[in-house]
Amino acid sequence: MRVQIYEIQTPEEARSMIALGVDHIGSVLLSEDEWRVPAIREVIKMVREAGRKSSLIPLFSTPDAVFRILDYYRPHILHFCETLPVSGDPEAGCEPLIRLQREVRARFPDVSIMRSIPIAQPGQAHRVSSLDLARIFEPVSDLFLTDTLIVAETTQAQADQPVAGFVGITGRICDWEMARQLVETSAIPVVLAGGVGPENVSEGIRRTRPAGVDSCTATNALDGGGRPIRFKKDPDRVREMVTAARAAAKEMINKPENAITL
Repeated sequence: MRVQIYEIQTPEEARSMIALGVDHIGSVLLSEDEWRVPAIREVIKMVREAGRKSSLIPLFSTPDAVFRILDYYRPHILHFCETLPVSGDPEAGCEPLIRLQREVRARFPDVSIMRSIPIAQPGQAHRVSSLDLARIFEPVSDLFLTDTLIVAETTQAQADQPVAGFVGITGRICDWEMARQLVETSAIPVVLAGGVGPENVSEGIRRTRPAGVDSCTATNALDGGGRPIRFKKDPDRVREMVTAARAAAKEMINKPENAITL
């Protein structure tokens, strides 16, 4: 059971995550203009030397800029998490991103591609064409990651996701029944994300049987008002998450009827 933790932006936090047993250590590039961040490059180097895997999210998808960062950082995994069209003809709307992933594969065959598949919050999954999107992206992806797309009662999907134009860091779980269906129908591994933390990771694994789990907001440190602090992890919560995920995976493997394919 692979455990992935985002957003690790400094070598100091990367060192802490490695010591806590995190398998995949993720960083985020916030700007296409300020894409060169030596600290993140050092994180990726440190992760590689420790025998773990690095994952890098660019909050942009201009092809030349993406190729530039891959040349500079050389992560194990490039993670795309743009907000995707969730109704109508999603294939037509996704064509530029599909072309980009195909080109990344051709130019950087040693880099795996992770694609976030949006899934609505519990009870709203029918309003997002998650499985259709997975089918479209599967031929040009190596890994899927579920993430929560907040769907309002009166519209298809809110425009004001936490990061405009991208899915993720809502701190809320997605519909786990839809996540389970994605795991069962996908030919590539699926990582469960979206509001996953120490308190619910065991249940999430039991209910969806993913190949891995991911946490960002739910393992962040909190400010004085109890709000998550971006780019600052709580080591105790990360430790609890890793321990709980490993225990849940072991439990599932020991029950043949519930076995996870790792």
